[in-house]
Amino acid sequence: MKYYLIAGEASGDLHASNLMRSLKKQDTDAEFRFFGGDLMQSVGGTLVKHYRDMAYMGFIPVLLHLRTIFRNMDLCKSDILEWKPDVLILIDYPGFNLKIAEYVKKHTDIPVYYYISPKIWAWKEYRIKNIKRDIDKMLSILPFEIEFYRKHDYPISYVGNPSVDSVTEYLVNHPADRNAFLKDNGLTDKPIVAILAGSRKQEIKDNLTRMMEVTRSFPDYQFVVAGAPGISKEYYAQYIDSGTNIVYSQTYRLLQHSVAAMVTSGTATLETALFGVPQVVCYYMSAGKLVSFLRKFLLKVKYISLVNLITGEETVKELVADGMTASNLKHEFAAILPEGTKRERMLKGYSDLKRILGNPGASEKAAEIIVRSLKGE
Repeated sequence: MKYYLIAGEASGDLHASNLMRSLKKQDTDAEFRFFGGDLMQSVGGTLVKHYRDMAYMGFIPVLLHLRTIFRNMDLCKSDILEWKPDVLILIDYPGFNLKIAEYVKKHTDIPVYYYISPKIWAWKEYRIKNIKRDIDKMLSILPFEIEFYRKHDYPISYVGNPSVDSVTEYLVNHPADRNAFLKDNGLTDKPIVAILAGSRKQEIKDNLTRMMEVTRSFPDYQFVVAGAPGISKEYYAQYIDSGTNIVYSQTYRLLQHSVAAMVTSGTATLETALFGVPQVVCYYMSAGKLVSFLRKFLLKVKYISLVNLITGEETVKELVADGMTASNLKHEFAAILPEGTKRERMLKGYSDLKRILGNPGASEKAAEIIVRSLKGE
């Protein structure tokens, strides 16, 4: 069968690539065409548009790139119509994907499946009307979404979480070798702290600048930045101190050898927790006081990090908007270091998180549901 997939950012590229591998096991004749990234391309098929040419975040960047965004949408619509896939599989990225779903549902009889639900439980709950109209099957990776969709009379399937798959597979196939990691990346023997400052330029600029202020107060640790795909060392150099190391394509390896982390909210917070690395979640926003005020009225949830949303409590500390200051970060970071006052409680919370998420196998379960459904089984 022919599968058309759309992923608009790095995390979507990762999870889509794992899904594609599982689909190939279920369907040996699987053909792929997609908007995505390098990981999806490594599985096979035709890359139509790379996500780095699509990922715009924030009102101003989106406004400035509206023409490009609309061109990408037109390209995607026409490409789907021309290729005539057996199914369209959308991965997160709701601003783009829901528009494509609406078009495809209106103009074709191609079934539309969604893997990794849009976070409408956080805000824009009104999108449930579009989802019920345009999405044939929703495959969820967050257990609390089941109840949310149930109240809207829209049944979905929880398939497990792909981050559990990715981290488990990595740890099984990559036994820890700290000396090799240090040697390969020119690092010292000091304890390592991972800095995951996001995947987009604006969020890297905003968060990394404040993270760097904190690092100067902890000379006994070495801070290593996980370089985002498509972001050059020259860009990072504007915001990091000289001597701060950057590693590319080694985020899991970095987390494997880190004693703590500062992480911009997103999938990275969940991955960090699954590696058992205590963390502070950081998300700076300009006009922070205004954002914090509006957040009370716009957001439907108490937390922003996946870790806290899944456990239902403040397992990790979130510093958001005007709360994301160097002073606050320094205080919270010190508390999660070895001998810190919050470290053990956080690690216990991580155990609860893993229990709630369940066993590995999300990609395999999702692929099985997709293939069996398309076959009418």
